[in-house]
Amino acid sequence: MSADEDLLYATRDHIATVILNRPHRKNAFTLPMADAWAEALRRADADPDVRVIVVTGAGDAFCSGVDLADFKGEQRTPIQEKRLLTERVHQVARALEDLDKPVLAAVAGPAVGAGMDMALLCDLRFAGRSARFCEGYIKVGLVPGDGGCWLLPRVVGQAAALRLLWTGDFVDADEAKRLGIVEDVYDDAELLDEVYAFAARLVSRPPAALAMIKRAVRQGANHDLRTALDLISSHMAVVTSMDDSREAYDAFREKRTGTYSGS
Repeated sequence: MSADEDLLYATRDHIATVILNRPHRKNAFTLPMADAWAEALRRADADPDVRVIVVTGAGDAFCSGVDLADFKGEQRTPIQEKRLLTERVHQVARALEDLDKPVLAAVAGPAVGAGMDMALLCDLRFAGRSARFCEGYIKVGLVPGDGGCWLLPRVVGQAAALRLLWTGDFVDADEAKRLGIVEDVYDDAELLDEVYAFAARLVSRPPAALAMIKRAVRQGANHDLRTALDLISSHMAVVTSMDDSREAYDAFREKRTGTYSGS
């Protein structure tokens, strides 16, 4: 496992794991940690051996957002404040948005503010029973700074999103599942095992098809049906030309597990 002081990165069995590693601060991230986080995601994206990424937090929290002690350390002009977000904090959001590989969040304990936004940027979220989600910006006089106003309505609907964004209320794991924020809830001790088991299921699928499905779903949210159909026909033409597609068909027909190379 390679380590930045505040972030751990490891790969095994085609799965990359990013661990937010400031448990003494509930994994609140500093600006250097955001740099390392974005770099870890780009590293996973560029590694052909990595097919799925798991993001989680060390200790008893997922991520309590930006470390305000670090973020509020100096007086900045409005343009400096904007650049701090776009050039430093938002690079994690952009790296996640650029990833065609599946990204799974394993959330135990609090995911607050930008920490909740980072979880929402992952493709699927799984919660331990201790998980608590909160868009808490309003409580410290801020607006959601890491995509929450865009992300949350697309998950829970506009009215529920506004309620959570306006109040800063906490949502526990069961309520998060009811709202669609998380897929499943597990005992904390079982959470990572369950997430890795799901990741292994995805690893067993042809990686190019996984990536193209993800991109088609994400792009399709901004397309009309005809544009989406045109895009998917191109994806289909590429996928069916690949060795993995033929292997998947043969494995299905022969009732065996496929072996995929990404080619």
